[in-house]
Amino acid sequence: MKHNIAFFGTPNICIPVLNALRNADYLPSLIITNPDRPFGRKQSELVPPPAKVWALEHNIKVLQPEKIDESFYEEMKKHSWDIFIVIAYGHIMPESLIALPKHGTVNIHYSLLPRWRGATPIEAVILAGDAETGITIQSMQYELDAGPILAQESIPLTGHEYATDLYNHLGEKGAELLIQILPSIFDGTIAQREQDITKITHCHKTQKSDGELLKTDTDEIKWRKYRAYYGWPDVFFFDAQGKRVKVTEADFINETFIIKKVIREGESEKMY
Repeated sequence: MKHNIAFFGTPNICIPVLNALRNADYLPSLIITNPDRPFGRKQSELVPPPAKVWALEHNIKVLQPEKIDESFYEEMKKHSWDIFIVIAYGHIMPESLIALPKHGTVNIHYSLLPRWRGATPIEAVILAGDAETGITIQSMQYELDAGPILAQESIPLTGHEYATDLYNHLGEKGAELLIQILPSIFDGTIAQREQDITKITHCHKTQKSDGELLKTDTDEIKWRKYRAYYGWPDVFFFDAQGKRVKVTEADFINETFIIKKVIREGESEKMY
């Protein structure tokens, strides 16, 4: 049976899910993503988001609204939708839009909700030193990450994972879990359970300043920051002259954070 699916998402973590939907014959008929954004130091080149690139490669219609307003809702209302699938879209969706499809709107969240509601759950589990993380597929509500849980899968952590690796791993796991439960969503047999509000924690959007290694940080905290922010925004400290020093390679040996390579402001990479 063919289903009319709209997909809302923007970054690279969407791609495993889009591939899985295509392979399982749930190909979306529409992808909604962020507008192209300036890139580079001069901000002169407009770069499309990964979800748009994927859509164009597979001849799928793309919409890139700057904001979700009444005109966007009215346009979506013209069609009969079976389900909306949302992953890291980056815009607040109004309640009317969330409720529009026949089977509602589902969201893949990369933590074990209600732990780490918010924009950066993958970084949050590393920073907190959690022993596990996982995937939650929730029935979306207007309140952030507060919807009933449709499916959940936990993944143990060793304490040595990098955020970049977890993004890849959880992206694949989330795709697998979604494909497993879509048939029961469409036939109405999916079970739901409410989140335990006594276990809610929140995470915030990452700022460049979050990567600073502070003098008050323990070696363990420095190691967590390094792994959580590796790739972006990276970790850094200020030397005695007040120059910003980015840590490009580090390790954690015998409970000690060891810096191996750095880039000082205005210089090239060198051994520390």
